[in-house]
Amino acid sequence: MSAQLGRIIIYTKRTEALVEFYCTHFGFEVLRLKGDRIVELIPQGAGANILLYPMSEGRKEGQTLVKLVFDVKDVEGFCSDAKDRGLLFGSIHHADGYCFANTKDPAKNSVSVSSRAFVER
Repeated sequence: MSAQLGRIIIYTKRTEALVEFYCTHFGFEVLRLKGDRIVELIPQGAGANILLYPMSEGRKEGQTLVKLVFDVKDVEGFCSDAKDRGLLFGSIHHADGYCFANTKDPAKNSVSVSSRAFVER
């Protein structure tokens, strides 16, 4: 039996900033259900949904050890387009047949774009 990753929860005090960030830079759409404090971000293609959950008092943003990795064929091109929209990535790193670059979202969570998914195996 197997399971597919369907949702990732990000605890945050900056819900609206994260909605803007993930919709603008990664093409997510927003789903808000009446009476629900969780905001769900839905990808335009395949991939996991992101649930933005209000963070409890006493927790610090960016404290959880998690990184969101978005699969893109052209990392350099994606980073260039992101820069035009105001999002800066760090250096592009080259690994075994693929490359990646890192940034942070407004709540200081680690975010990466990577071409690893497109490496022929």
